[in-house]
Amino acid sequence: MRSNRRSLAVFATMLSVGLVLTTTPLAAGAQESSELDAAFRDVIGVEGIGAPRISPDGARVAYSVSSADWDANRFDSEIWIVGPGIEAYQLTRTDEGSSGSHRWHPSGRYLAFAASRSGSRQIYTIRPDGGEAMQLTDIEGGVGSFAFSEDGMHIAFSATDAESDESKRRAKRYGGYAVEDDSFRMTHLWVIDASAEEGPRRLTEGDFTVGSFRWSPDGARIVFDHRPTPQVNSFPQADISWVDMATGEVHALVTDDGPDSGPSWSPDGAEVLYSTNAGANPYYGNSELAVVPRDGGERRVLSAGFDENPNLVEWRDEGVWFTASQRTRRALFLLDPESGEVTERLSEPEMIWSVGFSDDGAAVVVEAASRDSLDELYVGSPDDFDLQRVTNTTGRQVVDWSLGSREVITWTSEDGAEIEGVLYKPDDFDASLRHPLVVVIHGGPTGTSRPALISAYVYPVKQWLEKGALVLMPNYRGSAGYGADFRELNVRNLGVGDAWDVMSGVQHLVDQGIVDPERMGSMGWSQGGYISAFLTTNTDMFKAISVGAGISNWMTYYVNTDIHGFTRQYLEGTPWNDPDIYAKTSPMTNIAKATTPTLIQHGEFDRRVPTPNAYELYQGLQDVGVDTELVIYKGFGHGITKPKERLVATWHNWIWFARHLWGEEWELPLEDADDSLDGAESRQ
Repeated sequence: MRSNRRSLAVFATMLSVGLVLTTTPLAAGAQESSELDAAFRDVIGVEGIGAPRISPDGARVAYSVSSADWDANRFDSEIWIVGPGIEAYQLTRTDEGSSGSHRWHPSGRYLAFAASRSGSRQIYTIRPDGGEAMQLTDIEGGVGSFAFSEDGMHIAFSATDAESDESKRRAKRYGGYAVEDDSFRMTHLWVIDASAEEGPRRLTEGDFTVGSFRWSPDGARIVFDHRPTPQVNSFPQADISWVDMATGEVHALVTDDGPDSGPSWSPDGAEVLYSTNAGANPYYGNSELAVVPRDGGERRVLSAGFDENPNLVEWRDEGVWFTASQRTRRALFLLDPESGEVTERLSEPEMIWSVGFSDDGAAVVVEAASRDSLDELYVGSPDDFDLQRVTNTTGRQVVDWSLGSREVITWTSEDGAEIEGVLYKPDDFDASLRHPLVVVIHGGPTGTSRPALISAYVYPVKQWLEKGALVLMPNYRGSAGYGADFRELNVRNLGVGDAWDVMSGVQHLVDQGIVDPERMGSMGWSQGGYISAFLTTNTDMFKAISVGAGISNWMTYYVNTDIHGFTRQYLEGTPWNDPDIYAKTSPMTNIAKATTPTLIQHGEFDRRVPTPNAYELYQGLQDVGVDTELVIYKGFGHGITKPKERLVATWHNWIWFARHLWGEEWELPLEDADDSLDGAESRQ
């Protein structure tokens, strides 16, 4: 473990907040660049925890720990064990891949997990005290998700169909090609004896693809959701069926319009609980929890009085447990399935991500974070939620870091809408001075910015705070956590209303006298990148902007993306029947007005926001004489998922904003780069 963080001597030579910039850019030295590079790597390499699974007796918790493997240029995830009185220890080690999707056997004697140790993702078993893992499956193409039956005798798993002989012959004769909207393979259910004495047996087949699934309490059925195709556009057509374990017969259960998914069982197995939009828009409307008798019948919506998206935890004897966002918080709730009454049961720490119960319900594990901590695991009794923290991810990694403070602020947008955001302030914040401002806009649009201790991705927030900047993360209209009406405010108003929300928040801080209007920058990824592109062509408020995987022209996006329905739902039309709304909301419409220096970052193989959006904005800005750079990250899709490329993307943002907000020139450090990476200690 690294207990000693490098102090950045480079910042001692920076301009103090409030001083006038010189006209000659300051050039950083090689030592300063090297130290900053190490600081960036420290942030990117912070270990994260997740997926807690409490043992049936409540004595232990299996969870995942993710870390950066710089030599292999990948993020690794492995399974660890912890518990009250049990010091955390690593259970799995998959040398060239990750281990995860861990599940306890109902007896608690061992766990099953998935890993790619033999060329494809297979199921393995291991005892919680350690030892050699045993491979359970050998399925061509690998397995997807899996689950034990209640008695522990069987494991159901999903697997994508193997390539057909016809497809192989066609490829051999004609080479490789794909027919759009036709070249895909379905995913289906299989079952295997948990003792591996019998081989796997296929449960479902046909023209549908299986998503999530759950065993019935008696083990006689598996209920599952399915779609017509595995394409992302088919999710609104998800239905629910069940398969009879004895006969293999599949029975339709829920076939209503709109997406119906995530099925689970009532404690007595008499009803199936599932998520539905109940007629609301599948992109920005509320989802609901509903139940239907196990053999079919009239559905009953349980959560109609709750104005947010409930995320099911489990239906137990005391009721239906779920988590949900409440503005920037995430809390745990209990729903009475008879009355529909919802009670908030746990609200601290303020960002609750995951909850799990022991078999008898006497113990609970909670994964949560606060403004002053990274994600940690807590265990205790669900009767009073007197929780004990059993991990120390914060204390062993970032306790001595300079991370500033975080507060949630509110302002009024141009049309009167109340907007909230998270404001990060440096440790030495002085309200009498005007500070540089960096705006980081989340994606989605139904994402949410929260007062997290560390915010990174490809934006060096920690280092900007150390330079004396303020960082604003606005929850613009459309963000989750504020109810269905708020999420609908940018329908046919994308970009336009979003820009109002960002600019009004910035002006709010300027009016308070704490932000220097001459040193402001904005950035974001995905939807945040689109809003940043819209700001580039519609305002000169900012001195520099960074557009990450952003939409520049809605028509270009519509005909290239893998999720056409998103555009049709939010703009309520196509480019052919309503070109005006596509023009109104497209950054390229006002490209001739652009003046703000703009960095563009994009993944080479992005299907969600394809690269033509990046090239169109780049060429347009060049044509009107705006300072611009385009960086394409080779081999990546919609996100930057490897540490080295995330590091260089962070550098690109640092260099861009240092030049335009601070008048400094930095270069990528290349000297001794291999030595510095090879010498990096791995955290234990």
